[in-house]
Amino acid sequence: MKQPPAHLFVDISSHGFGHIGQTVPVLNALLQNIPDLRLTLRCAAPRPFLETLIAGEFTHLCTATDFGMHMASAVAVLPEASARDYINFHHNWDERVAQESAVLSKIAPDLVLSNVSYLTLAAARHAGIPSLAMCSLNWADIFWHYCADIPGAVQIHTQILNAYNSAALFLRLQPAMPMPNLTNLHDAGTVAQKGRLRRSEINARLGLAHTDLLVLISMGGMQLQLPVNDWPRIPGVRWIVKQSSGITHPDVFAQATLDMPYIDILRSCDVLLTKPGYGNFAEAGVNGVPVLYVSRVDWPEEEYLVAWMQQHGRCQEIQHEQLERGELNAAIQTLLNQAPKPPILPDGITCITEIVAQYL
Repeated sequence: MKQPPAHLFVDISSHGFGHIGQTVPVLNALLQNIPDLRLTLRCAAPRPFLETLIAGEFTHLCTATDFGMHMASAVAVLPEASARDYINFHHNWDERVAQESAVLSKIAPDLVLSNVSYLTLAAARHAGIPSLAMCSLNWADIFWHYCADIPGAVQIHTQILNAYNSAALFLRLQPAMPMPNLTNLHDAGTVAQKGRLRRSEINARLGLAHTDLLVLISMGGMQLQLPVNDWPRIPGVRWIVKQSSGITHPDVFAQATLDMPYIDILRSCDVLLTKPGYGNFAEAGVNGVPVLYVSRVDWPEEEYLVAWMQQHGRCQEIQHEQLERGELNAAIQTLLNQAPKPPILPDGITCITEIVAQYL
């Protein structure tokens, strides 16, 4: 009798695009290596967006089982609002786990892969379904950093840690936070897509000279509104931004005008202007693109991302005031004067794909 196709349930956090960026290369490798893989994906990102990234069929559940931290902007956390929701989320925790366990039991996957919802992992254990976690951070450490002083913080923190430790493995991507309280860590390398170099095509489409510098502005899934129309012109520097309306600056272009995948645009630019986040930092490192970044101030993952980029790539910090005023020419030149380093290999894709396949 023919075996039914393996069924993988994947839960991806929608806290920005970083978690999606970490997971999609693994899913595409799995779909290529296991052609009949049945994939159920739970993520609050819209299906049309996910379809542009995932090279295969999947069932989509458009909802979220974690929220990470509430954000005022791409670089500012709302600790008090986050604390309130963590207290509410963990009220009647055992009942919530049991309800989610019933959902998973009905779906009946062979394996659960979470990046990085801890409720899903706790529910998988309750339902007797094997599970793996993968990420560069975990919400237990993030929660404790911002909310350790709230009533009930110890109990909430313990419940989150127990959920993560219930997975067979927590596949820690690089760069990553240390995660000293996890007992199931398995270092899995770097996961990021590699783009195609299409600079000559971009130059022709935008009317750029071959000597022009092209800077991609990308703050991940959480936008930071920048007054780019008011920025001074910098001779020989051109900018690509996500928004497609309201642009009046003669040197600023929208991504949509290029009609090509984001990762190809990144690969073809001279500089990435961003905030510290796994997706943009890892993709810049893998594609050999220097990074100009504005600090997220108190985000606990930042120091590890920056240290990794300093070791393996090129990066330069700018201040929020510089960014607002568009006074970036000196920082760009300082960044580009750093000695180039070879692109980073996305070795985590093969590592994680093989581990997931073994558990399936």
